[in-house]
Amino acid sequence: MKPIVRNVLGVLAGALLGSLINGMIVNIGYSIVPPPAGANLTTPEGFEAAVRFFEPKHFVMPFLAHALGTFVGAFTAARIAVTGKMRMALIVGFLFFLGGLFMVAAVPAPFWFDILDLSLAYFPMAYLGGMLTGTKYKHT
Repeated sequence: MKPIVRNVLGVLAGALLGSLINGMIVNIGYSIVPPPAGANLTTPEGFEAAVRFFEPKHFVMPFLAHALGTFVGAFTAARIAVTGKMRMALIVGFLFFLGGLFMVAAVPAPFWFDILDLSLAYFPMAYLGGMLTGTKYKHT
């Protein structure tokens, strides 16, 4: 298989697997840290009304979902890629970062969470995922 094909497949597989991990953590998150009493999180309007009552503990699982999804996706992409392994991991990180930017625009959350999420959950986790495959970033 040509290296470019394998690299593209690595990024696609990483993005898919990372998204599955993200979704699984989000789905189980509120059973681990229940939302405030009376909160209806099933509609965008209900979520927007309830988020004002969220405490910091309610943002732990979304952060973990974003960080671990990015990490697993980047690690997967770097493991599958033939060349530019760290670059492939960082591409996955960039894709997840774009998703994070979309979420910041679409979902109301405290400013501190948006900054924490965008600065720590994506590129650092993608870099760590790439590093754990034994790859080092080489600036070319």
